[in-house]
Amino acid sequence: MRVTHLDRARPYVLGLFRIVVGLLFTCHGVASLFGVLGRPELPAGTWPGWYAAVIQLAGGTLVLIGLGTRTAALIGSGSMAFAYFDVHQRTGLLPIENGGEPAALFCWALLLLTVTGPGALAADRLFATDAQPAPRQEEHHLGVPV
Repeated sequence: MRVTHLDRARPYVLGLFRIVVGLLFTCHGVASLFGVLGRPELPAGTWPGWYAAVIQLAGGTLVLIGLGTRTAALIGSGSMAFAYFDVHQRTGLLPIENGGEPAALFCWALLLLTVTGPGALAADRLFATDAQPAPRQEEHHLGVPV
């Protein structure tokens, strides 16, 4: 298989995806915890909203900078799955009916980052202990180009 320009761009596009998802997730936490960006402030310790906002702020910031991305994204994804099934699905089955589109989208986007990793431009790379070789232009399987 020939390596294309799109293949070379993949880690950078994934990194930009991570940054955008992390920023948006962080904004949800900031809005709920501090009563800004058009949202009322949640009283400290209220279940489950305040705890979800703390996860959004902390996890979103970690995802945004790419530090502990997989763990932060997994916790964030789980919290959004909980939000969807426990909070939103009470009022309707589908996200369009119950206002759960953001929870569903964050859940799946963060799960994707859990599986794929942070991509390029991540702080994790600054602390990596093992040097990874640069990707080769062509991969071979049993001596045959794939």
